[in-house]
Formats: sequence, structure tokens, C-alpha cells
Amino acid sequence: MGTVIELKIAHPEGERLVAEVFEQLKRYEHRFSANDPTSELMAVNLAAGKHAVAVHPEIFHLVKLGLENSLAAGSRMNILIGPVVQTWRVGFSDARVPTDEEIKAKLQLTDATKVGLDEASQTIFLLEEGMRIDLGCIAKGYIADLVIEQLKELGVTSALINLGGNVLTLGPAVHHEDGNWWIGIQNPKLLRGENVALLPIQDESIVTSGIYERVLEVDGKKYHHILDPHTGYPAETDVASLTIVSKQSVD
Repeated sequence: MGTVIELKIAHPEGERLVAEVFEQLKRYEHRFSANDPTSELMAVNLAAGKHAVAVHPEIFHLVKLGLENSLAAGSRMNILIGPVVQTWRVGFSDARVPTDEEIKAKLQLTDATKVGLDEASQTIFLLEEGMRIDLGCIAKGYIADLVIEQLKELGVTSALINLGGNVLTLGPAVHHEDGNWWIGIQNPKLLRGENVALLPIQDESIVTSGIYERVLEVDGKKYHHILDPHTGYPAETDVASLTIVSKQSVD
């Protein structure tokens, strides 16, 4: 999934359950990845401007949720930003700074109103060739929610999953007397593992993202991976890191 995965389960058959979850995570990666050309999501992207594609209900639900948020008034989220993301490719070995002309051209392919969803047939149709869905901003949270639901069904009452900064907990932490899961919030100005705060949670999610995590440096200038869907460039902000506490990780 292109990130570090941490899974903690308090259960007599913990090792077996961990193995089951990681097999499921592989299936989720193949379902939602915007970088794997053989993924189920990429089947939708490759059919852009040609035809609708029938998808798994989980993809349909997440794309529908993503579009609702992308089209909300004042939103700075756009799951159609895929063409711009793939032009920058910050975090990959072939990352580069695109020209203004390239960015303007790619922005023309990010209109979230040009997506056809058919609830009855569970199909998705990107109306223009070159359009591309990228669920990177919400997929990890959605997957974390699915994993915790899976563990609940298996009888687990205490667990934690961390998908690259998307942390979701189930029940109390049995290894702490107070029952809390204590989650460290990375100090964006210091080395990995140096925390600015510790937050106690139970049955909650903590998601942290920051402009320090993936960076492209060219001629002494740094470009982070959080792109502004309106400009096509890294978002201009004085906020180095943002942490959200919620009941569901996809929120």
C-alpha cells in the first residue's frame, strides 16, 4: 500500500487473525490502488471517455463518498486530481516539477461533475479520456474502518491499526492500566519518533498528515505532496501538520 502498516490485536488467536487481515489488506490494495495498472480502480481510469465499468460495491461507495466531498461548497478535496498527482509524482523516484502548461492541461481533466455513477448497476464512467480517480486522500481511512469491522465480526474486542498515519482503535488497550491507546503526534520539525503530543483514545481514529512527509527538492526549493486541486501546485500553507480525531477513520 506504499506505506508502513502496524496492526495490534489482543486475542488468543492473534497471529492467525493478523495473517487474515494482511491477506485482506492485499485485496484492498488491488482494489483501490491508483498506481497499480492492474487494480480494480485503474480499470475505471483506463476506460475514461470510453465506457462505464462495473465495480465492487466498496469502490462504488468510496467513489460516491469522495465525489460528495469533492463537490461540497468550499471543498479543497478532489478525487479527480489523479492526472495532476501523476504529473508531479511526489514521493516516487521519477518525481519532477511540471511546467505551468502541463499543470493547466491536467487541471482540465479534474472536473468532478464529469463522473457518471449508476447505483443500480454499480458502474462508474469518467466522461472524458485522460480523467483519473485518485482515492489516496480517503482510501486508507476507509480501509482502516473495514478492517476494524472485520475484527469485530471475528470476536476481537481490543485492536489498533495504523495505515501510514491513519490510526483507528477498537476497545481498550489491554496493555495500559487506564485502558487508553496513547497515540504519538509527530513533531514535523524533528526526526521521526519525536512527538509533539500524546493523545489518549478508545474506539476512535486519529489521522495525521503533513507537508513534511513526502517532499521533492529541486534547486533548493521543496515541493510537498499535498496538492491544491484549484491550482495544481502544492498547497500554500503555514500549517506543517494537521491531526483529526473522529469516530471513523474515513472522516
